[in-house]
Amino acid sequence: MVMHDKAVSERDPRPDHPARTAARREFTALRFARTLACAAALALAGCTYYGYPAAGVTPASFDRSFDAAAGAIRDQGMAVSVEDRSNGTIVGRLGAGAAVTATVRQQADGSVRVQFDATGARDPALIDRVSRAYDARMGR
Repeated sequence: MVMHDKAVSERDPRPDHPARTAARREFTALRFARTLACAAALALAGCTYYGYPAAGVTPASFDRSFDAAAGAIRDQGMAVSVEDRSNGTIVGRLGAGAAVTATVRQQADGSVRVQFDATGARDPALIDRVSRAYDARMGR
C-alpha cells in the first residue's frame, strides 16, 4: 500500500506538491537561461567587427621596408657588402660576380618604393627569389 501511495503522490495534480514544485523551478530556471542566451546572442549580433585592415591599406614604413629588403637578400645566401640606411641602398653579393642592389625610397605621398636590380647574375631566377622573400617578410 505504501508503494501505491507513493505512485499516486508523484502524479498528484496539486500545485504545492514538492515534486511538482522542484520540476517547476527547474523548468523556470531553464527557460530563464534560454531567454538570457537568446538576448545575449541578439545583443552580439548588433555589434560590428571591423577586423584588421587588409594588407596594403596603410603604407609600409621606410625602416620596415629597408629591413625586409636586407633580410630578403640574406635569405638567398648573399653576403651584404653595403647597407646604407640614409641613402636607402643595400648591396648583396653572391660569389665573385653576382650582385643584387636594393634601393628603398620614401615617396612624396608617404608610400615606400623598393626596387631590386641584379648584375652579373648567372641565375635568372635570383632576382625573383629575392623579390618573393621580400614579399614574404612584408606579409604579402
